[in-house]
Amino acid sequence: MPGERSILDELDVQRVVFDYAWACDNKDWDLLRAVFTADARLDYSSTRGPAGGRDEVVAWLRESLSQVPVMQHVVSNFQLDVSGDRGAGRAMFHTTVRVPGLDEMLVTGGYYELAFRREPGGWKIERLLEDNRWRRPAPPA
Repeated sequence: MPGERSILDELDVQRVVFDYAWACDNKDWDLLRAVFTADARLDYSSTRGPAGGRDEVVAWLRESLSQVPVMQHVVSNFQLDVSGDRGAGRAMFHTTVRVPGLDEMLVTGGYYELAFRREPGGWKIERLLEDNRWRRPAPPA
């Protein structure tokens, strides 16, 4: 059936985002690198992080997240358009983090703006923009 493939592709694309969150939360750096295309463009500037290529940004995530003892992403509310070997859309995230030196848990939320490409090994993220909309506690003035 024609629609059956697109539903499976959409689920596979969602799985890549879930793998991304799982890799960050569990410090699985090989999985984290593997969810992105070699030419991926990643942008974490909404959290004062870098915007750049896969290797540069994954190295920054590894260094930053290695200092965090506990982290949990919840990713939901996908709005995706998948056609052929390409996909794009967004998803909401809600992340809770134990930050050393902070008395309470840091909680953030926002959107991932995403683009995907099917490669021989499966779907990969080729663009990820983290649009962090809020955090609690609020950052110092």
